[in-house]
Amino acid sequence: MSRLVRTPETQHRVHFQDCDMLGHLNNARYVDYFLNAREDHVAEHYALNMGELARAQQAAWVITKHHLSYLKPARQGVMVRILSQLIHFDNSNLVLEMQMRSADGQRLLALLWSEMAFVQLPAGTRLDHADALMDMLEEVDVPHIDYDPDGFDERVKAVRQELKKLRRPTSEAS
Repeated sequence: MSRLVRTPETQHRVHFQDCDMLGHLNNARYVDYFLNAREDHVAEHYALNMGELARAQQAAWVITKHHLSYLKPARQGVMVRILSQLIHFDNSNLVLEMQMRSADGQRLLALLWSEMAFVQLPAGTRLDHADALMDMLEEVDVPHIDYDPDGFDERVKAVRQELKKLRRPTSEAS
């Protein structure tokens, strides 16, 4: 059995209609770009259609909280790389981390944590993940990230430092 991709990524162009007067991606549109990318990642890498899953199980994940840090502007017309990964889950919750990076993947433009609860439809009451879902979540969970609900700023700093270290050998070789 092949392993599931834990951190899928895709490239997206920043469209004119999504930008503010300065030519930067509008703050509200970052969430759309992130969530659309995650939907694509889940469909492509995990063969899950969230709408079908919700209808079949009469349950779905709903967003309960976002943490979003805007670090560098995503400019109109440029390609950005969006990565998504599961960094925490328990019986009825999960936390996704999504990163928007420059096209070459070396600069962090924005980082989002989306906290979600699994709920029964249509009541909206919290529901435990089924065993099969727990198994899949276990397989795609990124093991080396220590999730702390109050550690968002520290995580942003750590990712930026990690990317800076990756850029160093390239700049020292030139």
